[in-house]
Amino acid sequence: MGLFGNKNDDAETAGTDLASVTGEYTLDPAHTRIGFVARHAMVTNVKGSFHEFSGTLHLDGGDPAKSTASIDVAMASIDTGNADRDGHLKSADFFKCDEFPTMTFRSTSAEDLGGGDYRLTGDLSILGVTKPLTIDLEFNGAAKDPFGNERVGFEGKAEILRSEWGLTWNAKLETGGVLVSDKIKLTFDISAIKQA
Repeated sequence: MGLFGNKNDDAETAGTDLASVTGEYTLDPAHTRIGFVARHAMVTNVKGSFHEFSGTLHLDGGDPAKSTASIDVAMASIDTGNADRDGHLKSADFFKCDEFPTMTFRSTSAEDLGGGDYRLTGDLSILGVTKPLTIDLEFNGAAKDPFGNERVGFEGKAEILRSEWGLTWNAKLETGGVLVSDKIKLTFDISAIKQA
């Protein structure tokens, strides 16, 4: 089945037909993670995430191409597990959080690739620069939680070159290479609640 179909036979999972997931959804921050991975000093990965964000999804089971997504991320909520590094990322060298407090994503097209895979393309704005971004998503299913909320879940990934958004700060290493990779991997673990 496609994006809005059921990928398994779990009795707890709802959404076995396309119409069951059509509707408006709000991201659940307590169960959603917007993360990233950057190569550091050419030898290791630094992982981080953003803790403050909001977002909405419109899912159209009858015509998945009409589905949309909108996400706003508070850049000052960045967390890599190191306060000094986080402070540097918030500074003028990187995200300039005082001047550009929010990163936004607004979808422009959606495509059901079949087999539970989905592709969402849109405009990502960072530092006042807007560039296209394509996110590959896997539909994890739909279910009703113990509190009566109808939920959908997705896992997603994308890659960007941070220099394309003006994030160019770096430092050269004595052994060659640079301290921070230009390529950044973005990861999304999304849980969204259907609105009444």
